[in-house]
Amino acid sequence: MLSWAAIALVVAIVAGALGFAGIAAAASLVARVLFGVFLVIAALLFVVALMANAAVA
Repeated sequence: MLSWAAIALVVAIVAGALGFAGIAAAASLVARVLFGVFLVIAALLFVVALMANAAVA
């Protein structure tokens, strides 16, 4: 579960870099939306992974 959170975080960082730096000017809005979506997914997966680890320990 933690690996999925790390993957979502990496995708969010890449989308944010492309969207906010203006590298992908034509797709800037899409990149910004993807940044937000994957950042939320990463945060939720981190919380779920921490709760699962706490329940096991």
